[in-house]
Order: sequence, then structure tokens, then C-alpha cells
Amino acid sequence: EVQLVQTGGGSLQAGGSLQLACRISGMTYASVCVTWFRQRFGDERERVASIGTTGTTRYADPVKGRFTVSADNPKVAVYLQMDNLIPEDSGMYYCATDRLTIGMNRHLELGQIPPATAFEFWGQGTQVTVAS
Repeated sequence: EVQLVQTGGGSLQAGGSLQLACRISGMTYASVCVTWFRQRFGDERERVASIGTTGTTRYADPVKGRFTVSADNPKVAVYLQMDNLIPEDSGMYYCATDRLTIGMNRHLELGQIPPATAFEFWGQGTQVTVAS
């Protein structure tokens, strides 16, 4: 059984930094993609950043240059370093993972983040609140 456990998050002032962690167990696929999403109250889940098994990373435009997704092994743990946070970054953050399918890889090759519908396995979510 694949399980994702998220840690990190919290409340802070604009301009600060936070690191989220997503620890994964039970993943048996050889190639995977891990993606961070966020959801603000009343909004749809928004793509934030992705990392593939090969180390390929992709970022949504609003976070480029401020967020960094990393992993020693994307099948074990993935991190989202968030710097220079702004109030618009507030929301519930989720990590998700699944086998790196042809469709997912196509998104990455096009410089895109795969959609939420591509992922079966999800973390429990962690709240980030950035005050102005």
C-alpha cells in the first residue's frame, strides 16, 4: 500500500520561508512522478511543482524562482522549499505520486505539470498561511 505523509507548513509573515516534506512508503513502480498541489478555500486544486524519477522538475509560473522541489529518491521523500512567500501562497498543500506514465512524461517534456487527475496516491495535506 502506497502511503504519503506530509510534514511542515504553518503560519508566517510574507517574505519568509517554509519547507514541506512528503515521505512516501510502499511505492514499487520503477519510475514515478511526485507533484505538489495547493488549494485555497473555494478554489480548485492548483498545480505547484513536479519532480520525476530522473530529476526533471517543473514549476507553475506563480512560484518559479521562489519554490524548489527536490528529492534524493522521489520514491521515498520529496521536499518543497518555499522562499519569499506571499499571501497568495496560502492554502492547503498536498503531495501526490503515481507511476510515471507516458501521459505524465509528455506533460513534463512540454514543460508542464501533470494534472491532479493523473495521480492516485495523495498525502493528507498541510496548511500554509502567509500573512501580509
